[in-house]
Amino acid sequence: MENSNFAPLSDVVVDGPESEPGHEYLLHHQGGFFAGRHLLVDIWDGENLSNIDVIDAALRRGAEESGATLLHVHLHEFSENGGISGVAVLAESHISIHTWPEWGYAAVDLFMCGETDPMKGAEILREAFKPGRLEISDHYRGRIR
Repeated sequence: MENSNFAPLSDVVVDGPESEPGHEYLLHHQGGFFAGRHLLVDIWDGENLSNIDVIDAALRRGAEESGATLLHVHLHEFSENGGISGVAVLAESHISIHTWPEWGYAAVDLFMCGETDPMKGAEILREAFKPGRLEISDHYRGRIR
């Protein structure tokens, strides 16, 4: 994806035998173990940013394609500008979205742990919102060791 600073997916592996029983899966990245991977996605000049059905489908499909377990989706429509805020709650964390259709902009977070690939969810966002520009900031959160 253009304009992204993410580590190659080949560098991300799920913590295996070293995991302690009863703990969530950790991600191993560059010699450390992390609670999860957090993508901050800025969508510019996007389409469908006030279409609640498209947003709902994008969150659901983004979770599925990422390999995450969807628990619940909650969306709220703002009548004054057509913006929508919402969250897909995942067993592995969340995907959240806040749209400003009047600016053609959306801010999306994909935060996941375990055997997931949030970058696949970001690709679903690209398909759903057809942005003129998509920027991704990639973070590994919660260094455990």
